[in-house]
Amino acid sequence: MDLMQFLQMVLHADKMGQLIEQYGTLIYVVLFAIIFCETAFVVFPFLPGDSLLFIAGTFCAAGAMNPWFLIALLLLASISGNTINYWIGSSIGHKVMASNSRWIDKSALEKTHAFYEKHGGKTIVLARFTPIVRTFAPFVAGFSEMTHKNFQIYNVLGAVLWIGSLILAGFYFGHIPLIKNNLSIIVMIGVGAAIVPIILGLAWKFGRQLLKKKTP
Repeated sequence: MDLMQFLQMVLHADKMGQLIEQYGTLIYVVLFAIIFCETAFVVFPFLPGDSLLFIAGTFCAAGAMNPWFLIALLLLASISGNTINYWIGSSIGHKVMASNSRWIDKSALEKTHAFYEKHGGKTIVLARFTPIVRTFAPFVAGFSEMTHKNFQIYNVLGAVLWIGSLILAGFYFGHIPLIKNNLSIIVMIGVGAAIVPIILGLAWKFGRQLLKKKTP
């Protein structure tokens, strides 16, 4: 699977069926990689995890994939991804917060940290259903000194609710004509929900920097 085909799968749901026919079980590897990267590394908050889970469920309903194997596989991806993100946060989180890295959305990171300070461990569960925050929450938990045991309780609970609910929702509702015929729109909404806030945040940050330079 080359880069263009990968992007087609992410951005155009109607192409996923063709890729399943062409590559067979390799589609499991691709879905695992997307979910793992979105949850493990703070530089990938734009990956559309929610929409892909739902759409994968619709193809499970069509018999193209095994729903129970897919759920188990993606549970492994999301739990292990969050765990790695937690350890990265515990190792370098304070340095990242103090730095001016261009690769990380500091505004989203700070908002997630504030949310964590208010809601504690529930953040790990609630964040599963919130694009961008989902990627930053385990990182924040790591440098906020949440114990590994408590983190894993919320981590596993959140993964089960997130992966299970969206794949099964796609499995049971994806056959409805209105949904089935507009899967590409659903994907684009998912991508936009993740990317647009990042673009607006960068634009706001850039605008503030320009105003500061112009202010005597």
